[in-house]
Amino acid sequence: MPAVAVAQNSALGLLATGNTAYYAIAGLLLALAWMASLRLFKTQTIGTVAAGLQEYKFVLVAWAALAGGLGVTIGLTGQHSLRIFLIYSLPLGLGALLVSRWTWRQWLMRQSRNGYALSNVLLYGQAVDVPFALRQISKCTRQVYRVVGVVVDGQSEPEAQVDIRAADPTLPVIFGAESLHTEATRLNADSVIVAGPLTGGNEALQHLGWNLESTGTKLIVASSLIGIADRRVRTSPLDGMALHHVEPARFTGVRYFLKRCFDVLFSSLVLLALAPIFALIALLIRRDGPGKIFFLQERAGQDGRPFKMFKFRTMVEDAETQLATLQEQNEGSGPLFKLKNDPRVTRCGKWLRKHSLDELPQFLNVLRGEMSVVGPRPPLFTEVDKYQGHTNRRLLLKPGVTGLWQVSGRSNLSWQESIRLDLYYAENWTVCSDLRIIWRTLSVMLKPEGAY
Repeated sequence: MPAVAVAQNSALGLLATGNTAYYAIAGLLLALAWMASLRLFKTQTIGTVAAGLQEYKFVLVAWAALAGGLGVTIGLTGQHSLRIFLIYSLPLGLGALLVSRWTWRQWLMRQSRNGYALSNVLLYGQAVDVPFALRQISKCTRQVYRVVGVVVDGQSEPEAQVDIRAADPTLPVIFGAESLHTEATRLNADSVIVAGPLTGGNEALQHLGWNLESTGTKLIVASSLIGIADRRVRTSPLDGMALHHVEPARFTGVRYFLKRCFDVLFSSLVLLALAPIFALIALLIRRDGPGKIFFLQERAGQDGRPFKMFKFRTMVEDAETQLATLQEQNEGSGPLFKLKNDPRVTRCGKWLRKHSLDELPQFLNVLRGEMSVVGPRPPLFTEVDKYQGHTNRRLLLKPGVTGLWQVSGRSNLSWQESIRLDLYYAENWTVCSDLRIIWRTLSVMLKPEGAY
């Protein structure tokens, strides 16, 4: 795509000046420089292509480096005729490249859902680490790897085998590292993923890499840094040893001021744009039966401060008093109370809950500074009272109208997974991740999952 864009603008230069050789050579050199820049910034390496937003980030960095280099060249040499490449070729090429990458990614995702375009991997690690790694790889919505087998580092443990079978009952499970190389060849594994530390320590990992060289199988090591985004980690070498510098999580500063500015602007626009929808929903709730339009419930906000959260009423007026009689039927995970066919939900309320329309009045809470557009799920104090360990870290941020919990399955998630997602967001959020969650929220509202 970059080469095509450069060629198009080389043709424009030829038509404009007739200097065939000059623009042909300049266009060829720029095309080669662009491809070299893409390779230099690792935009085509395995693990980067079709994996999160990092691929696009690397493409933008490669483009910016090339554009800066071309601008400096023009300034130093005085070849102002090259500006046609800087003004037209590079922006067109960047747009074409991003669209191309996105299109191929969609194709790869369709292929992976059908079991194609996946890398076969053998998962290897201790019994305490393997089940978690297996679940994370298996549930990834943008799957890259297909786990073809599990080798547990150590002796047979029935409990570990149960956990692995719960994640995927079809996988062959082998205990003991002696047969790892044989299994990698037999199962046609492209790579071996090491999940966590090995019983033999760093030396065992080094020997594993040497032994895999003869089989052509790649070695992938899963980091022990769980719940930390890669932007917070910087790696530096020290005499053959990689040191990971982890930036501490921060919960104040300029980013949070900008987040608040975005919250005020976004919630104001939403409330103005959806005012007619609010009126229609209020009319439907009123026609559905007696009771108030809004339901106010006390929730735990930032640092555990209580606030009244606004929602459209989706239950009968005395729903809170009926809760005690339904506790034995609870289908929620952990301290959450959830019931798929809750008899307290009104006819209109079922539809509002399914499409998350009952949550829209929470933008009033955002405007008042009690909530954020994106953040952890706002918990009840009955849930907070049961928090253990570091779970209360999710209260370090304002709760959100939407968040990772809402776009990742909602009530279908386990309590542990819900907490993990909230903690990950609280410590690693970025402006780009917020925008991505908002976009995904629109899709979830149209095609709801786990909303009841």
